[in-house]
Amino acid sequence: ATTCIVLGALLMLAGIVLGAFGAHGLEVRVTPRRLESFRTGVLYQQLHALGLLLVGLVARTTAATRALRAAAGLMVAGVLLFSGAIYALTAGAPRWLGMVAPAGGLCFMAAWLLVALHALRHRD
Repeated sequence: ATTCIVLGALLMLAGIVLGAFGAHGLEVRVTPRRLESFRTGVLYQQLHALGLLLVGLVARTTAATRALRAAAGLMVAGVLLFSGAIYALTAGAPRWLGMVAPAGGLCFMAAWLLVALHALRHRD
């Protein structure tokens, strides 16, 4: 639980830094389309940073189940794959790297499914 909260907080911090960089440093350096993609990467990073915080808090109040641990791992993997691919593309990485982003999206979906399953199994 503590690891989820710490990782969530650090990913949120990084998301805020990257968002500020995008707003103030990238606007004149990349195309509007790339900037919008970058913003999407930041948004999904921040949403899943909050998701990690939520998973950590849920684990503290119910139980740190395998489903929650897997959900946390999938959220981190999703940020690395989805947002990471977008950040790399914005920095000029080869276009084929864009094929990695959907795998991150699938990680996000699976993570939230696992959170829902945990909630169904651990009702009050």
